[in-house]
Amino acid sequence: MRAPRLLGSAAGVVGGVVLTLAVAAPAQAAGYRYWSYWENDGGGTTWSYATQGPAIARPSDGDAVGFRFAVSEDTSDASRPSAAPDFSAICGGTEAKASTKRVAVVVDFGTPQDAPEGETPPTPAIRTGCAQVRTDATGAEALAAVAKPLRYDSAALLCGIAGYPAKGCGEQVAATEPNPLSTEHLPTGDPNMTASKTVDGDGDGGPSVGIVVGGAAVLVLGGAALWKARRRA
Repeated sequence: MRAPRLLGSAAGVVGGVVLTLAVAAPAQAAGYRYWSYWENDGGGTTWSYATQGPAIARPSDGDAVGFRFAVSEDTSDASRPSAAPDFSAICGGTEAKASTKRVAVVVDFGTPQDAPEGETPPTPAIRTGCAQVRTDATGAEALAAVAKPLRYDSAALLCGIAGYPAKGCGEQVAATEPNPLSTEHLPTGDPNMTASKTVDGDGDGGPSVGIVVGGAAVLVLGGAALWKARRRA
């Protein structure tokens, strides 16, 4: 009769731990409201998430840079600029000059759903311009040439373009806030935002990978305990 008791005890421990893990799993994730930075080297019609921030990246003549304001959980779901990186359409009428370069700039102010409380995106929501700047100019300098005023925080994080938004800078946004998260890339070390983040969830209300793996490990250990109990019996 010892085996049934051991079996019941082990099963109870396993079930209790798994239940605890399920209860501990966070119900919601968080995102950040910020300006993301995108680039295109003139070789296609698709935006690529920049690997360097606009204050460091130095686009070449014929390149396009894009800025999009939105709420995103991380770099995998950041919203791209809605307008295509079309250098010919944006800079086609700007004549090349010695010691300068032309950079197509696209600014997407985003949707009302992503706007901070009490603010709405400027109209039109998308602004484009051809920045003719010196050959060693950065993406930030190209932006400043077509979309002033710019607003930065003390950590050099780009907070506002053309006065939008009027306040705030990369603030965290809970999933329960009225503004929903984007569904279309801001992890630690993100070039467009200096703040790091930790999200204990996968964005859909389910448990994190660590919790799932931990639960699986508990089940394996529990199974081993049951096997040993049977052998002793």
